[in-house]
Amino acid sequence: MRRVLAAVVALLVLVLGYGALDVYDVAPGILTRTAAQPPTSKAPSEATGSTTAGTPAEGTSPTTSGAATGSPSPTTVPTVDSAAQPLRPASAGALIPEPTALAAALEVQAADPALGPVPGFVVRDAFTGQVLLQKAPDVARTPASTLKLLTALAVGTTLDPRATLPTTVVQGPSATDIVLVAGGDTMLAKGAGRPAAVEGRAGLADLAAQVATALQAAGTSTVTLRLDTSYARGPRWAPTWVRADIDAGFTGGVSMLGLAGQRAIPYRPAPRDPEAATAAAFVAALKGQGITAELAPEKTWTKPVAEGSTVLGTVESAPVGDILALALDESDNALTEGLARQATVKAGGAATFPAAVAFVTKAVTAKGVDLSGAVIKDTSGLSSGQKISPRALSDVLQLGADGSVPAMQDTVARLPVAGLTGTLAQRFTSAVTHPAAGIARAKTGTLTGTSSVAGTVIDADGRVLSYVVQADQVPASIGTLAARAALDRFVAALATCGCR
Repeated sequence: MRRVLAAVVALLVLVLGYGALDVYDVAPGILTRTAAQPPTSKAPSEATGSTTAGTPAEGTSPTTSGAATGSPSPTTVPTVDSAAQPLRPASAGALIPEPTALAAALEVQAADPALGPVPGFVVRDAFTGQVLLQKAPDVARTPASTLKLLTALAVGTTLDPRATLPTTVVQGPSATDIVLVAGGDTMLAKGAGRPAAVEGRAGLADLAAQVATALQAAGTSTVTLRLDTSYARGPRWAPTWVRADIDAGFTGGVSMLGLAGQRAIPYRPAPRDPEAATAAAFVAALKGQGITAELAPEKTWTKPVAEGSTVLGTVESAPVGDILALALDESDNALTEGLARQATVKAGGAATFPAAVAFVTKAVTAKGVDLSGAVIKDTSGLSSGQKISPRALSDVLQLGADGSVPAMQDTVARLPVAGLTGTLAQRFTSAVTHPAAGIARAKTGTLTGTSSVAGTVIDADGRVLSYVVQADQVPASIGTLAARAALDRFVAALATCGCR
């Protein structure tokens, strides 16, 4: 039962501590960052740990432990409202909405003044790609973070989503020299790694234990630590980013090494030098294992390790596919840009922001998406002056919605869920919009004067629809919150419409 399921899940999330920090568009950038648990590699909504969105972890028993005698207590089965509407499962056999009836059903929502004078949108049948409803579909508009869908397509079809990012320590030129080699993981736990987490999957304490074992076997207890930060090394900040956004914590810098819990969130900026913070944490972790480490000067950190160096220890990040899902779930600009840079380098490009833009543009157009009229300045959507048409966004989304590109299909399946996860966690809560809670998924995009959504929803007959709605002329007198509410009403109207 659709609405029953949404209610039960929401209750479980509430009881087990799910929460979200919703930043009400006081500045551009990542506007919603949740303060709960990261998704695991098994499903986008499962979670353990802290600082990211999610639902209860796997492995929780439905029964409670018994008394001293060992006899189990009775299992408590939750009850539901018997009057709740049943959910018709999504099906390719369900009837496609009739375009004229759909237009009539969404006439009020499409003309909502909170979307500005000229919003653009495209609604399609997800299985066939048939356009059911559209308005100004070819007018390029500010995408904000919906631009990340293009990056997800490029990254997902270039990097292996099952691959992990290694952080390695190798022997240096002498017995007392060791080198910490950055491999792209910017979410290393200071302590032990958390196997079920995305943020903090790999832990510096585990790495230090491996290194200490190898060093102590060789009779070494004091070392000099150097970092090798040569992998995908490039500019930390995009030239088109506003410094105030960085200072306010709306994005961190792009790096290939960093610590869990130190990603930028609004009003808590990330460290300016995450590599140095990681090095200091690793020195502390080695000390806990009985190894005294002195950090080499930072000017030596760009020197690559010698090929064939002896490996003293390695820890692995969560799979790339899970990291990408987390980046989109939380709309993390720096995490998205970091993945784009790694994919660019793998494809033979330079480790720069312009090269990443060129890489994403080429990868997206190679899949048949027409980017005519598009202006792309970064791969996260944070820069001002960017333009993409609703049709182009819809075409990218459709590659996942219809399953024609498996990597994009996985991305779409793991987008934030209305009323439950990520940047949609605290939306779709009103009586009008709640019917879409637990049913709609979307990548959100918000900048000053701009509010957009792009995702999928199941209508009343069980037909899956894809949708893109861009409102980039929202008057200041109306504001972002009103625009977001109007977008939610648009999506909820899709969810409740059979429209024939």
